[in-house]
Amino acid sequence: MNALCQMTGLSRAGFYRWRVPRQATPVEMELRDQMQKVALESPAYGYRRITRELQRRGFQVNHKHVLRMMREDNLLCVRRRAFVVTTDSRHNLPVYPNLAREMTLTASNQLWVADITYIRLRTEFVYLAVVLDAFSRRVIGWALGHTLEAELPVTALRMALIERQPSAGLVHHSDRGVQYASHAYTEMLKQHHATISMSRKGNPYDNAACESFMKTLKQEEVYRNEYRDFHDAHTSIGEFLELVYNQKRLHSALGYRPPAEFEQNGGTL
Repeated sequence: MNALCQMTGLSRAGFYRWRVPRQATPVEMELRDQMQKVALESPAYGYRRITRELQRRGFQVNHKHVLRMMREDNLLCVRRRAFVVTTDSRHNLPVYPNLAREMTLTASNQLWVADITYIRLRTEFVYLAVVLDAFSRRVIGWALGHTLEAELPVTALRMALIERQPSAGLVHHSDRGVQYASHAYTEMLKQHHATISMSRKGNPYDNAACESFMKTLKQEEVYRNEYRDFHDAHTSIGEFLELVYNQKRLHSALGYRPPAEFEQNGGTL
């Protein structure tokens, strides 16, 4: 054992921590939850500013602990890449102008909007990517995963394309994150003759429809449940999206009708 640790540069304690990872305590889960929220609310913050904000919120934590947790939760690389606002020379990913704000919608499949959020489980965080039809507010594609890699929103987009089979002329709107600017995502849109639209720099209101949906999802589904594991979260969230939100939930903007019914009636109020 000592020889192996010397070869790898690990201490014996570090080796055993790797072999038998400890379960996170409720306090640590709450700390991680708040850290994720700060990172998403303030994407320009580094680990030192996030540490100070966590301390302001009542957590006894130092910057070394926060840095370690951000590494474990992949927030360091996410923060460098997920909020790309111009063509980044390290990735060569273009961004696109905001076309959605100029549109007046009259039917489904004219404008789709997409976004990603995180969801807290008992001992980890998972990520949900969604695609909505902006006209009917219907969830037409979604995917739940363990990471923020581009494959997550690609899976949600693939579901939407298979479900809707949109004709040429569709506008797809998202933020400027690396997942939506990735080659895999933009090429899939181009192959289906969709026009790409992205939010303006530092303007969260440009994707207000998705922001509103995420708030509803958290309040009416996520915060009311304590998911046992990934499978439990996937099943419960899927049922909410497909059977509750799309089929039953009344939307004031749709004349107090659910999205599916609104579409079936031809989108008339």
